[in-house]
Amino acid sequence: MLLCVPALAQTSSMSRPPREEATAAYAEQGIRAKLYPNPAVEYVHVAFEEPVAKQSKLAVHNIIGNILDVEMETIDEYEVRIKVKDLPVGYYLLAIRDEHSNSRSTLKFLKR
Repeated sequence: MLLCVPALAQTSSMSRPPREEATAAYAEQGIRAKLYPNPAVEYVHVAFEEPVAKQSKLAVHNIIGNILDVEMETIDEYEVRIKVKDLPVGYYLLAIRDEHSNSRSTLKFLKR
């Protein structure tokens, strides 16, 4: 009986990956970006952790999912500025898609 307990402990720890490895694999699936300021009044900036701003497709959606036509300006490889001044007050979703890595992310922001 004493020999079975360590064997079971070894088997269960070997069958599942350590927590750090699972978290790193999950983080690689999405595009890492920060949106600021939130809430926004005139502009929203999207800052990417990697130089993917020019190859990423961005779309602003209202809360029910309709795509909105907004002005977007690529500042450099790491940042995009979106004009939200003309949008009504409310919550919006920013969908980001990188076609090269086939990654997607969605960020929520409030327009005041």
